[in-house]
Amino acid sequence: MLTTGDKAIDFQLDGIDENGNENVFKLEEMLLFGKDVILYFYPKDNTPGCTAEACDFRDNMSRLTSKYTVIGVSKDSVKSHHKFQTDHNLNFVLVSDPDCAVMKKYDVWGLKKMYGKESMGVIRSTFVINQEGVLTHVWRNVKATGHVDKIIEELAKD
Repeated sequence: MLTTGDKAIDFQLDGIDENGNENVFKLEEMLLFGKDVILYFYPKDNTPGCTAEACDFRDNMSRLTSKYTVIGVSKDSVKSHHKFQTDHNLNFVLVSDPDCAVMKKYDVWGLKKMYGKESMGVIRSTFVINQEGVLTHVWRNVKATGHVDKIIEELAKD
């Protein structure tokens, strides 16, 4: 399981940028922009918890954009990401991992329990990756609401 200090696993995924333009996003290239990356994994576009978390990132981008690039990852299609971005005026990159390959590499695809029922799914998690490609912070199995404030508070200590 990846932890703080480990080398982040590179990926190349289809997605959309903060302006809705489709592109292929490669972590290694994203780190060349002079900012660390906040990579967060979430279960599904336009669901209550995921919308709350995405809007929380959106509303706090002014506190993040000078030092960080935010990338949201889910199984949803690029088409779904377009709707999610448009519906909620999201201002960061969204990428699609339809076969969960990247999620599995980051150990965020696994057994979940909801209302007493077990199923496989995305374990809501966030990783901060510095420009050298090293994980500086890891949060797993986080709550959708309030998590962005915790990230900002923790990053301010650095």
